[in-house]
Amino acid sequence: MTYHLRRIAISCFTLILAFATLAGPSAAAGRDRIEAFLTTTGFDVALESIALSSASAPRMLGIDPDGFGADWTRLTEEVFDTEDMHEIAVSILEQTLTDEALNHAVEFYASDLGQRLVEAENASHMNDDDSKQQQGQEIVAALIKEGSMRVEALKRMNAAIDSSETSLRALQEIQFRFLLAASASGVIDLQLDPDELRQMMQRNEAGARRSLQLSALAGAAYTYQDFSDADVVAYAEALEQPLMQEVYELLNAVQYEIMAMKFETLAVRMADLHPAQDI
Repeated sequence: MTYHLRRIAISCFTLILAFATLAGPSAAAGRDRIEAFLTTTGFDVALESIALSSASAPRMLGIDPDGFGADWTRLTEEVFDTEDMHEIAVSILEQTLTDEALNHAVEFYASDLGQRLVEAENASHMNDDDSKQQQGQEIVAALIKEGSMRVEALKRMNAAIDSSETSLRALQEIQFRFLLAASASGVIDLQLDPDELRQMMQRNEAGARRSLQLSALAGAAYTYQDFSDADVVAYAEALEQPLMQEVYELLNAVQYEIMAMKFETLAVRMADLHPAQDI
């Protein structure tokens, strides 16, 4: 494994190690409680949905995924194995998720509102993303036309879920390392050196941030369309609580760590499916 491949997940994993240091082994929750936490909060389904992100891999490389045929389906099922991703998440959370944070999150998500939210989020995770985005954009457009304050409530909720812009930085890092790994594996002939690739991403950062925000807004509008405005505000307030912020920072870090690991493996394995080409 090359130096770049070994480093693919450093940024995400740094945050995980920080939590481990703060929590300490004695403060971390046990495995059985972690398993219950994943089910109650719906994070187990969110982990399974990571496999859907593999659809973006060929597009990142400028490759037509249809050219892989059945081999692509087989490969992604092997790489994005749901049991393996679940085990990785449980192992990390065993060392990092404190009882206090776990109890706080479970108390909210076990409530009537919490369980309705989890049901809606679980269904949304597994829906076709393009269709979800289109319908969500239509909902947002209608809300803006009506002058509804719901749009601001949805933005507030999304900001609480990703208060430190972890998503943008993590996705940039995953894409950066994935491209380098694909180049090192001979899947593509990368025409930029790492510094040039970083600079290109920095130039596009404002647009990427805006695109991510609009996508998150459309996704939220679709997912929570059957909830009242009061429910959305209540959810935003719950997400803004310090302990819930701790939980989401950790869950975001775990999710992106797993994505980075799996995309690294995917880049290496793709070399057996497709000849090298320029990007």
